[in-house]
Amino acid sequence: MNDADAAAGPRTATRGVPLGHVGGKASGEAAGGADAAAGPGVATRGAPLRRVGGEANEGAAGGDPVVGLVVTGIGTVDADGFDFRAALGRHGYKYLPAASQYFLAAAKRALAQAGPEALEAVGPEERGAAVGTNSAAVALHHRMDRTVTTSGAGDLSPVTAPYFSINLFGSRLATEHDLKGFNLTFTSPRVAGLEALQTGQRALLTGRARRLLAGATEEALPEGEPGAGTSEAGAVALVLEPEPAARSRGVAALGRVGVRSFFLPPKAAASAEGAERAAALLRAALDALGHRPDQPLAVTAVLDGSPVGEAMAAALDEKALGGRPPAGKPELVPAGAGALEPVARVAAALGAPAGHAHAVITAAAEGNAAVCLVTPARTDATPGGPDVTSAGADATPAGAGAAPGGPAGAEVSSR
Repeated sequence: MNDADAAAGPRTATRGVPLGHVGGKASGEAAGGADAAAGPGVATRGAPLRRVGGEANEGAAGGDPVVGLVVTGIGTVDADGFDFRAALGRHGYKYLPAASQYFLAAAKRALAQAGPEALEAVGPEERGAAVGTNSAAVALHHRMDRTVTTSGAGDLSPVTAPYFSINLFGSRLATEHDLKGFNLTFTSPRVAGLEALQTGQRALLTGRARRLLAGATEEALPEGEPGAGTSEAGAVALVLEPEPAARSRGVAALGRVGVRSFFLPPKAAASAEGAERAAALLRAALDALGHRPDQPLAVTAVLDGSPVGEAMAAALDEKALGGRPPAGKPELVPAGAGALEPVARVAAALGAPAGHAHAVITAAAEGNAAVCLVTPARTDATPGGPDVTSAGADATPAGAGAAPGGPAGAEVSSR
């Protein structure tokens, strides 16, 4: 076990990445059927100790099969004015990277809303975490580079040096909340946070765990770094659990989320058929997520000015989306340099007054793209029990599979 593994905490294996690596292709390392379930570009290690979900194991799962996942907690953190002492406590957090502090605080707030039993109702090996980021390690890597080039590697701080590996930014979360099912980190450009939701849910649906903490965290990019002017800083965390579990605890479900990721080659996006290609991919994603074309759909798109972003924006009319009646004009949000904004928009859609299904769409210049279908809770839901609209209610199982796509930047920490 190396130093990075030791810092990651018990039962967490790490895989290092080059300094400054925040995206690109994932390892081609195969892991059999687990990789197949995880989808293209994601490598997993180790089979689950036992399957804890599904009808065949409902008895072993204590009558709590992992089907019908719902969101029961949302936590958000804005870096502006953030004080880790007030958010987390005065001791034990000072030397954590800012992105780790943000996600710890967001998870704390999400769990406070979901209730303490959200995790405590299951054992440590049935709890998992998945986090997406593009910029969490960049500032730290810059500081480490300056130290090495000016005074030597011997002057690197032993407290922060293990965080050269992007996988360790979620390790403290796993340690604090005893998350031993899995601990995943994703770095695909802009879609990393949505990929964390997608793969985390898939892991639950295939029996690797029964509770999930998932989201995104970012630290501001250093001055002079590409994208620094629009860099993001903060975190969003969601708590997901089976609907029967939430109902038995008497907590309200905030809604469901389902994610489908895909790839639009930049050259194809820049061609005359770019918008048509993007529209076909979006229709296929929404169909796979269970949204019926006759149901109204609100749309928020977090896009940049690249050919991929422009092609996706041009595909957001009613005809291109398969005749789905729009619930208002699509909201176009300028994308920042990071993976936080799309997840923040998902959280906002879950927290908004219940209404129509809401699609949060995002894409990066590199071609990575994703759609998150948010099915909000019904306004007439019975207090103390989850109830969500039927439109898109099957999005979680359908969205658990990855659409055929291109390169993903998943750096996976898993047992």
